[in-house]
Amino acid sequence: MSEYKSIVIKRGANGWGGPLTIVPTETKNKILVVTGGGFPSLAQHIADMTGCELVDGFKTTIPDEEVALAIVNCGGTARCGVYPKKGIFTVNLTPVGKSGPLAKFITEEIYVSDVKESDVSFCDGTEAPVVETKEEKTEGSSKMTREEYLEKKAEAQEKYGEVAKEGFFTRLGKGVGNVVSIFYQAAREAVQTTLTNILPFMIFVSLIVGIINGTGVGNWLANTISPLASTLPGMIVISLFCAMPFISPLIGPGAVIAQIIGVLLGNQIAQGGIQPQYALPALFAIDAQVGGDFVPVGLSLSEAEAETVEIGVPAVLFSRVITGPLAVVIAYVASIGLY
Repeated sequence: MSEYKSIVIKRGANGWGGPLTIVPTETKNKILVVTGGGFPSLAQHIADMTGCELVDGFKTTIPDEEVALAIVNCGGTARCGVYPKKGIFTVNLTPVGKSGPLAKFITEEIYVSDVKESDVSFCDGTEAPVVETKEEKTEGSSKMTREEYLEKKAEAQEKYGEVAKEGFFTRLGKGVGNVVSIFYQAAREAVQTTLTNILPFMIFVSLIVGIINGTGVGNWLANTISPLASTLPGMIVISLFCAMPFISPLIGPGAVIAQIIGVLLGNQIAQGGIQPQYALPALFAIDAQVGGDFVPVGLSLSEAEAETVEIGVPAVLFSRVITGPLAVVIAYVASIGLY
């Protein structure tokens, strides 16, 4: 039997959540790494301390019950919430707190961010906190079969009499109430998403663009990018670079790079440096990496088999090398005569 050691993971200087107490067992002894570009030094450090096995989420997948810890580098979109939703302890290498569409599943008891090697230490032997997943709660709760339900319903009707049928207005009232509650909850989540994700990201991009323009870096980038973004071959080169399988998972998280370049290109179009008809193909050129970092997460959400992940992830990444430049060409043709 392998000897595993328990550890405590604390948040970094700018992090959120934790601390997490990780207690590997004979059945839960894998560290799932979904960062792209191999294993980061922190993952190897944790594996050396615990004795767990590292698994690259971009190459394969494993059952959730074997995962002791998931390590991601999500900028605040989906990956940071996927594994907390499954009840899996999650370490985010970036300083991101409760963010993204799955923010409600990100809690301090199961998630920690901005972790460095110095934030990991051996456990003192205390019992780890138990995080119950929805599946565990379902298995632990008593289930009533259909036959038992029908039997109890028949007994209740025999004892108390037939339940009165709902009238038309009762059903109408319940239906309207359900519709109103759905729209109300959707409005609440939309406002919450705007406040927690969209507005901070807009402020961040504005700050970065202001710094770039104020320091003169913007002019240098514009002079560098403009020749490429003002010709079809140049945009195809940009899309090929962004879609490279070993680059797209690294520049995809948070779409930060694409957003900044998009703003710079927009400024150049507004100033006349780039012709307006190149706006649409330029959009596809700088977004060729979209989805590169989400492929293993999407397959994990779909509960794909390990063989499917091993084949599907590289297939999608390599397909972007073909579909990325092709999208630029199609967008270029579609832009003819629009301006």
